[in-house]
Amino acid sequence: MLDMKRLRLLWELHNRGTIAAVAAALNFTPSGVSQQLALLEREAGVPLLRKSGRRLELTAAAQALVPEIEQLLNGLERAESVLHRVSNEVTGTIRVATFQTALLALFPDVVQRLRTSAPKLRVELKQYEPEAALSEIWTRQFDLVVAEQYPGHARRHFPGLDRVPLTHDRIQLALPPLGVGGGAYDNITSIADAAALPWVMEPVGAATRHWSEQACRVAGFEPDIRFVTADLQAHVRLVETGNAVALLPSLVHLRTPMVRLVELAGSPRRHLFTAARKASEGDAAIAAVRAELAAVVAELPGALVDSR
Repeated sequence: MLDMKRLRLLWELHNRGTIAAVAAALNFTPSGVSQQLALLEREAGVPLLRKSGRRLELTAAAQALVPEIEQLLNGLERAESVLHRVSNEVTGTIRVATFQTALLALFPDVVQRLRTSAPKLRVELKQYEPEAALSEIWTRQFDLVVAEQYPGHARRHFPGLDRVPLTHDRIQLALPPLGVGGGAYDNITSIADAAALPWVMEPVGAATRHWSEQACRVAGFEPDIRFVTADLQAHVRLVETGNAVALLPSLVHLRTPMVRLVELAGSPRRHLFTAARKASEGDAAIAAVRAELAAVVAELPGALVDSR
């Protein structure tokens, strides 16, 4: 009989590529992963791994096992969902990944509401870059992801994941208050007007960085990016103190903004959505979190989000 936990390690190796990556993801030691895979080979009675330079590769037999293991994992998840559905209460633990804006703007209220609507549900929340989070939920490190998508920058689609729209928020040009920054920012009414000004943006590779750079280039200039940080609250502080301009989504300004906001041509919106594994369809915990997210979004001011 093949051991399910060891089969899971083989599936993880197929998806993550290295023993070290599997060990880091599952809180094993690399030697522990190797030992378990060696035991799985003995159980299987055929070679499952072969060396290729410094790396391990899956043999043809192991490659044939991978889709079968995934079906087993999906079946276990569906069985758990059935048990949760027949219970009168939402219980257990749900692991949620989200990005900074949603964490600050939505989840304090979501978790507070869940304490009343699902008091026996344990919510574990982690801030995570959306692209990486969508990969990790696919490999079962999370149960639900809240992700963002900028115009013209589609997130990778993983097989076996659903996507449920949550809301949209405006992308606006953020400027210091009038008079702050020596007046250099006072007459800015478009992205093109900010061509000679310093900018703050997220690191290279982030969807917002790609979108912001493209917006500047379409406006006819290469932005002078002097400040780089993934913390959008730091973006706000750099703007409001007269050190930079930025393109920011409106959910960043949950409280009264201390910056001036300029609407952009075409009224671009950022799309927020949730994603979960299709095998967990009907899971009561995921449904409870999605319901409270929708309720919190519905109560946000129209200046922050809309249904476009």
